[in-house]
Amino acid sequence: MLKQEIIEEFRKKLKIENYSDQTIRNYVSTLSLFLDYVKNLKIKELTDKEIKNYLYYCKTEKNYSFSSMKQVISSIRYLYKKVLNKPVPDALNIELRKPSVLPNVLSLKEINRILSVTKNLKHKTILLLIYSAGLRLSELINLEISDIDSDSMRIHIRNAKGKKDRYVMLSENVLKLLRDYYKAYKPKKYLVEGQNGGKYSPKSVQSVFKKALKKAGIKKKASVHTLRHSFATHLLDEGTDIRYIQELLGHKRLATTQIYTHVSSYSIKKIKSPADKLDLGF
Repeated sequence: MLKQEIIEEFRKKLKIENYSDQTIRNYVSTLSLFLDYVKNLKIKELTDKEIKNYLYYCKTEKNYSFSSMKQVISSIRYLYKKVLNKPVPDALNIELRKPSVLPNVLSLKEINRILSVTKNLKHKTILLLIYSAGLRLSELINLEISDIDSDSMRIHIRNAKGKKDRYVMLSENVLKLLRDYYKAYKPKKYLVEGQNGGKYSPKSVQSVFKKALKKAGIKKKASVHTLRHSFATHLLDEGTDIRYIQELLGHKRLATTQIYTHVSSYSIKKIKSPADKLDLGF
């Protein structure tokens, strides 16, 4: 099979199996790079050594992260199982060790500074919406006007990661801002739309956040997703049960949510240092 034929068949299978458009784009892009790397070899006759060499190349030459390596392995596994109808090569039957990296979190004061320096009404609405409900960037982009339920004070997140729906709280402050925003911008379908209608650009959201971060004088390494991390951590700081936070974030596994216990100050504040029992004569 030619490269384009493989990719088309690959894309069709993913679509039939109801993968999200974003996942399909990611998998197709990853597979395309793999096929370029092995272009002088027959795909059905690749050996374990050649596949292993590609994985080594991705890690050492391309410096792929843990998540990128996972995507490479998953996409090639899918190619063998679903497109080529061949057993998955042993080289792909590996478990990656996940690095123990804690998420960066912004403090409440820093969130306030970011919002206070963001004067554009649409931009402020975007950033506050993401933080107030712990939204993923893709969830914000796909929000429709009808997903805002002001009677029940909740937001309906549809078809999120893992093809799941969920509800999150609608902040009273957000509702007030949304009413001003709606009067000013009059969106047609999506809550946040581009200048010519349709979905707002993810890159534009990242740009808005980056400019706000700089204007607020915050030096921490942060991205739009940091607002989601901050939302979860601040809920923990307030003593919210972690199982509720799991539901609000749409996490499948509690273990995923538990990473925030490592950056929350809630439990740390409850523990007294033994140094407090010393009589230092102050």
